Amino acid sequence: MREITHFIDGSAVNGTSGQFGQIFNPNTGEVQARVALATAQELDAAVASAVRAQQTWGLVNPQRRARVMFDFKRLVEANMNELAELLSCEHGKVIADSKG
Repeated sequence: MREITHFIDGSAVNGTSGQFGQIFNPNTGEVQARVALATAQELDAAVASAVRAQQTWGLVNPQRRARVMFDFKRLVEANMNELAELLSCEHGKVIADSKG
């Protein structure tokens, strides 16, 4: 079964609480994955990481930030079918609706 970890400081981090939540496919009702539930310390680390990332991103020249966002847009468009499949599994939308 697929296991979803935390993402802190640019890396996947396994949860240490020993507790998990089930993730259901809304199309089928079946459990499709489980997610590690965070401890208070893991949550604090994730928030601190996000604050640092925002502060660093805010120092980047706006023109450079725009280029990064356009590259992101290009990647989303290039991977639209795979992303639509993931959205369908996570939210129960039909593929056409997931594509927008």
